[in-house]
This record gives sequence, C-alpha cells and structure tokens, in this order.
Amino acid sequence: MVVYSFLLHHFFSVKEDFVDKLNIAVDFLLTHKLLLTVLVIVFISLVKRFIISKIRGDIPFLTEVQRKWMSRTKNGTFILIMVILFMLWQTEINKFALSVTAIAIAIVVASKEIILCFTGSIQRASSRSFVIGDWIEVGQLCGEVIEHNLMATVIQEIDLHHGQYHYTGKTATLPNSMFFTYAVKNLNFMKRYVYHNFHITIVEFVNLYPLFPELREQIEAHCEDFHEVATRYNSVIEKHAGVDLPGSEPHIHINSGPNGEQNIHIMIFCPTERAAHLEQLIREDFMIAYHEAFGKEALQ
Repeated sequence: MVVYSFLLHHFFSVKEDFVDKLNIAVDFLLTHKLLLTVLVIVFISLVKRFIISKIRGDIPFLTEVQRKWMSRTKNGTFILIMVILFMLWQTEINKFALSVTAIAIAIVVASKEIILCFTGSIQRASSRSFVIGDWIEVGQLCGEVIEHNLMATVIQEIDLHHGQYHYTGKTATLPNSMFFTYAVKNLNFMKRYVYHNFHITIVEFVNLYPLFPELREQIEAHCEDFHEVATRYNSVIEKHAGVDLPGSEPHIHINSGPNGEQNIHIMIFCPTERAAHLEQLIREDFMIAYHEAFGKEALQ
C-alpha cells in the first residue's frame, strides 16, 4: 500500500511537472507569436507535402481523381493556415485595422487585382463552370484544368485552334480575375468526341457537286467502326445541352471566297484522338476524286 501511494504520488508529480513545462512552452510561444507562426506554417506545409506525396504515389501520370484531391489538399491547408494566423494575430489585426482606416481606400485600390481574383474564384465555384479535368477555353487559351485555387487556375494547354487536339506541353496559369473579362467555355464533351471542321479550297470554278455522293460514302466508310457509339454519344450531348445538334453524320457544303475560289467545308463527328488522321484520309480521297474528274482540265 505504501509503495502504491508512493508510485501514485510520483505519477502525479511527474504529470504536474510535465503540465507546468507545457504551460511554460505555450506561454513562451504565445509571447513570441512570430516564432509560433513560423512553426505552424512549417508543420502544416510538411503535412501537406506528405499527404500530396501519398496521393501522387509512384505513377508517372496523374489521374483526374488524384489532381482533384491534390488541389483540395492544397486549398484546405491554405485555408487552415489563414484561419490559424487570423486567430493568432487577431488582436494585432484589429489594432492595425483601426490605425489604417484613413488609408483604407488606397489599400482597396492597391489590392484590386487580388480582390478580383478572390471574387473570380467565388464566381467559378458558385456557377460550377468547370472542375479539374475539364477542357476549357478562356480568351485565346484552351486547355485541361489541372489545378485551381483562390488566386489562379492552371491549365495544360491544348492545340484546339489548329484542329490537332493534342497537348502542347505548355502550362498556363490564369488569374481568376480573367473570368470577369472573358467568357469561360466548357469544352468537356470534346475530350471524347468532337465536331471536327475543316475546309478545302479549289481555285478553279468547276462543278464539284457530282463528287460529293462518293466522297460522303468514303467518309462513312472511314467512320463505320465508331458510328454507333458516335450516334449514342451525340444523343447524350443533345439531352444534356437541351439543344438540337447537327448529328453524327458527315456534313458537306460549299461557299465562294472573295476571289471566286470555292471552299468545300466538311464536318464530321468523330473520336477526338482520331480527328486529325481522319481529316488527312478525307483530304486524300477528295484530291484523288478531283484529279480524276478535273485533272486534265485543271492542267489545260
């Protein structure tokens, strides 16, 4: 019984000593807030890096799910740091706010772009205009969203304007303030299938319409292996958008240029990764047919 009492007394003594030391350490850190701020930022940053490394793993290419969780981790840790720092420096912030009331307008003007970036982020989140993994077009920039935060959106650039639909290897960082200046186009359905448009210019004024039935048959032959899937996907897009789209069949029409040349416009609905290859096949078919029909006349 005496031994038990001694051990119990020793335990409580050690516990009280530990609590006293802990209180001293806490008081010291609260007194030296700058040191505590550095420790908080370093600790949360290390935790963030550890979590991101676990999410990324050892795979060479990130999936959309991994990118979403990495973005959530970065945004969550940033918000956590901001909340902790605000609570820690609340007294100083209040005093500072009172002391700078006279120059508040100057601060707002100086931080205009930062405010626009924050509100742009709020506008994006509230309108749900895009998420990580979507293809978007903002101004002249097109790409896949790989990250977004309170200040900016990062995209992996895609060459859409030249009809190639491949990654250029360039990464573009868009400040969220751009969402108030430029329309944001969500091109997500183009990741699988796309309305691919291209045109062929003929300088000579000849009757090209007799070539179109055979050309249309050749295009349908090129698209035969994915025609059913394209038709179903086209119907899904129509239901989602609530509009009547052109359809999955090939479209051909002609118009005249300013110098009298004829422009043959061709549109096909095809898998995005095969669009450029199909275009070359169709161009080849047309050129062969044109040469057979008008080659001698063109040479004369």
